[in-house]
Amino acid sequence: MKIERNKTRRPFIPPKISSLDQAFEGLVVAHHGVAVEVLFEGGERRMVRVKRNSGHVVGDGVVVSGEVMRRLERRTELRRRDARGGIHLVAANLDVLGIVVASGSPSGFADRAIVAARSAGMLPFVVVNKSDLEGTAELLSGIRNIYEGSLPVFSVSSIKRTGLDLLQEFLSRGHRGAFIGTTGVGKSSLLNALCPEINLKVGELSDYKGLGRHTTTVSTLHALSGGGELVDTPGFRDFGLVDISVEELAAHFPGFEKHSEATCRFSDCRHRSEPGCAVTRLLEQGQITAERYAAYMEILSGVENDEADARCKGWKN
Repeated sequence: MKIERNKTRRPFIPPKISSLDQAFEGLVVAHHGVAVEVLFEGGERRMVRVKRNSGHVVGDGVVVSGEVMRRLERRTELRRRDARGGIHLVAANLDVLGIVVASGSPSGFADRAIVAARSAGMLPFVVVNKSDLEGTAELLSGIRNIYEGSLPVFSVSSIKRTGLDLLQEFLSRGHRGAFIGTTGVGKSSLLNALCPEINLKVGELSDYKGLGRHTTTVSTLHALSGGGELVDTPGFRDFGLVDISVEELAAHFPGFEKHSEATCRFSDCRHRSEPGCAVTRLLEQGQITAERYAAYMEILSGVENDEADARCKGWKN
């Protein structure tokens, strides 16, 4: 894996035990809680101890000198909110985010994840997994009807190993990404299919169609044989909108792409009932469906409630 660096610097020398006092640029490729694994140019790897809440995550560019590690500036950050309202940084410096869904995935998950990805400066794409199961064809048709044309959509079966070629070709364009999805959508199986060498343990399911428990405990970054990189992160059921304002939701909600061609009268328009709103005008013209608008309004209400709660608790000015 090649790590971009300033070409005016001196030629890279892999770190040796005798030269640990020198500074070397690297990439965090695994996080073990109290230590991270750093990959240096040339293939050298080294474990560096960190505080449990150090803030380092997989994907971070770092400079290591002895036992001291300094984080470089991040281009993007992926955050999530857990069921208790806690905020967690998941990975850094991603440029794409794969939203994995399957039959039975909760409604609204893909919309929330797409908004979060776009707000964070990442290109979202949707992977419909378990395409071999009954009921997935209807899900895929609905997903394509909503999202195709505004972001990439892939249909795969990680168990049957079908549909993976197009996904691999997409990732091979130099993308660094991660998969997110609720428990049971087959995220670990999909990673195993794309990266056979990592042999992730897949949680046992009492029923292949049911929910399982995600078994990944260490965040890791994996280089794909055909190009590109994938970050594997511990699974989670809830993907809450974190640090996303109403304005960002209004700008990035999937299905409102035509709105960018027609500007609202007010720059802070929430697309609710404001005069001169381009979205409600497109809704009246039938260019935005009532279903898409209803989905937006549901998330909008949630974000507004979150912002009101934050103000009450003094989290925001």
